Parts: sequence; C-alpha cells; structure tokens
Amino acid sequence: MHEILQPEGWAKPIGYANGVLAHGRQIWVGGQIGWSAHQAFESDDLVDQVRQTLLNIVAVLAEGGAEPQHIVSMTWYFVDKQEYLARLKEIGAVYREVLGRHYPAMAAVQVVALMEDRAKVEIQATAVVPE
Repeated sequence: MHEILQPEGWAKPIGYANGVLAHGRQIWVGGQIGWSAHQAFESDDLVDQVRQTLLNIVAVLAEGGAEPQHIVSMTWYFVDKQEYLARLKEIGAVYREVLGRHYPAMAAVQVVALMEDRAKVEIQATAVVPE
C-alpha cells in the first residue's frame, strides 16, 4: 500500500511522516475549511473547525473511493500559530478521532488570513488508492 520513508539516523517524527512512497489512483483534495456541507460555520473554535475540516476531507475522499489511510500528504494552513501550538494536544486528539493513527507527510504553515474570514484552518490533502 504505502511505505513510510524514514532516512537512517533521523529522529522519528511525531504525528507526521518525513515522506511516503505510494502507487495507485491519486486524489487531490482542495483546501477544506471548518464549515458544514452547506458552507455554514457552526463554531469559531479552532479545534471544532479542525474536526469539521477533517470530516470534510473524509467526505471528499469517500466520493473517490478513498479512506483516511490512503492520505499520503497534507498541508495545514493556520491563521494563528500560537493558538495552534497552545491547542496541539486537542488537535492531535481530534485528528486521531477522525483519521486514526495514520500519519502522512505533512506541513503546517501560518498565514495572514484565509479567504473565508471566520476560517481558522484550511487543509489540503493528497491520497493514493492502491490499484
């Protein structure tokens, strides 16, 4: 299915992989934010928005016949680095609740703003479904 790439001698990453090798059908999930299927925010809380964002990603993946374990890469965009760091344990718990203990290659970036004013996080994902 997927092979985690961990160079010899490197410290093991926590909560992400340095690289992933995968073969199969590829799915790119556009940037998802923490609003409902009807494009309405139900919360302004960061952790609630992370949960909804991850659920949105799972829904898009399902449309392509993919599941969370098929995710090979994610890029997270946050508007507040300090809030992210302060709530990292809660975010990790929500991540495991929605996606399980599958940790693809990831990047997290602080941005000045997102296109939706109430959005606190946006996540892009790439998945590879074995043929």
